[in-house]
Amino acid sequence: MPPPRPTPPRARRLRRALACLATISGILLTTAGTGHADPYAAPPPVPELAASTLGARFATERRAIEEALRTAHEIGDRDRARTLGRFLQPGRHFLSFDPRGRGRAVEVVGDLAGASRVAVLVPGADTTLATFDGRPGKPWSTPGGGARALYRQASTTGPPPGLAVVAWLGYAAPRTFSSDVLTDERGGHGGHELRRFLGGLHRVNPGARVGLLCHSYGSVVCGRAALEGHGPAGEAWRTVTDIALFGSPGTTAWTASRLGGTARVWAGRGRSDWMEDVPNVRILGLGLGPDPVAPEFGARIFDAGGGGHSDYLAPGSAALANLTGIALGRPSQVSQVTPA
Repeated sequence: MPPPRPTPPRARRLRRALACLATISGILLTTAGTGHADPYAAPPPVPELAASTLGARFATERRAIEEALRTAHEIGDRDRARTLGRFLQPGRHFLSFDPRGRGRAVEVVGDLAGASRVAVLVPGADTTLATFDGRPGKPWSTPGGGARALYRQASTTGPPPGLAVVAWLGYAAPRTFSSDVLTDERGGHGGHELRRFLGGLHRVNPGARVGLLCHSYGSVVCGRAALEGHGPAGEAWRTVTDIALFGSPGTTAWTASRLGGTARVWAGRGRSDWMEDVPNVRILGLGLGPDPVAPEFGARIFDAGGGGHSDYLAPGSAALANLTGIALGRPSQVSQVTPA
């Protein structure tokens, strides 16, 4: 398959200038504290993640969501109330939930304990409880909506694929217009939490093989998780067979071989994704390193189609079809392109 058509040089220069301006703005902008105590209560303790505790985890987190919803109504937090009302719809199952601050949540779609493959969707900047599955017009661009789009796509590929999908907002995602997106500090914390989660996933289902689908700044989280080295979750990390980086600003790794080990490392970027114009540097801890779709990085490049930064899991798209093949561990079903 031929490579995607490159952006005209003049348009590319303009887009790169705008991206640099946005980057500089991110350094200058600060977020003022409110000075008020968080009205939401800390989540209750939950049992260690294991096959025998899944039911108890789901029930405990549902009660925590109900309690947070009552708080949202009491303080008039309508956006949070709408989000939490959706979380309580029948058939939804959360492995963890924390309403404090901008919030964290981890949802599972499918049979986690019985799956042969588990896809873990790691979202990027600006992901909060309010945007977990509530962006109007593009539900697939959210962790919850994207997980369901991926699960539905897998169900159309033939016999039951034995796939479970996890929407993993297990870290404090940075804001796009903040200095946090220029370093890997949030990614480092998130990577540590992701490795811990993979350890729990391994206890739930030791035989499952894992695909990490890492969007935008989420690829920094996956990169830091891969680079962290051997630790308590080392055995669990070896169950990761595929790492997909899409809409990525970089991973802090200089080459795909540093990330993969025995895993296949994939990268893709839609032809309309503004991430193309973000500078790929890493100097004195600033920047996130090489572009994962660059030939010298060494990833397998999958066809991400013509979509933008929020369109990778859009139903009917080439990107969704290929990410589903990666999630299922079926490289022969992934359309690859030659790096530009």
